[in-house]
Amino acid sequence: MENIEKIVAKNLLEIGAVFLRPDEPFTWASGIKSPIYCDNRLTLSEPKVRDIIENALAETIKENFPICEKLMGTSTAGIAHAAITGHIMNLPVGYVRASSKDHGRNNKIEGKLNKGDKVVVVEDLISTGGSSLDVVKVLQEAGADVLGIVSIFTYNTKRANKMFSEANVKSISLSNINVLAGVAADEGYIQKEQVEEIIKWVSEI
Repeated sequence: MENIEKIVAKNLLEIGAVFLRPDEPFTWASGIKSPIYCDNRLTLSEPKVRDIIENALAETIKENFPICEKLMGTSTAGIAHAAITGHIMNLPVGYVRASSKDHGRNNKIEGKLNKGDKVVVVEDLISTGGSSLDVVKVLQEAGADVLGIVSIFTYNTKRANKMFSEANVKSISLSNINVLAGVAADEGYIQKEQVEEIIKWVSEI
């Protein structure tokens, strides 16, 4: 059986969650020109793919963070994945808002969180790593013991890897752009020579 990295990559391509366009790059909000566009929210609309991903997230957490007591999703894309994975693992779940509520108790963290809780953050996509580390910081400031981050896919950028290393945060993704580019070439989504262009882009970001 193919490893999970290739299985997830193939499924993301098949459902149109990932587009590769080396010759006509997408523009991120930051202004970065990217040969890839990824929308993992689409996995929620595909039950078979969703089942593969959520079970793989659960297994990844069990294997790499066996003492995990609670899952915290990132807002908004990580919330559903945290909830489904938490259901599979029978773990409590919460999430971190992008900004505090402007009414009520002005919460930024939703769901019960106790000081010392051993938490894993569930993210859908890792690009530059900044927003994921913001969530980690919020949880740590609230007293949580953040064990690490799990995600569906990572662009595997140099910037993100450096940030995680400097913050001493373990981040594990089910698949990555290097694997996906190879699968995309094998499946005819892109030309084989374009794989090198994509990998070169990753090494420069």
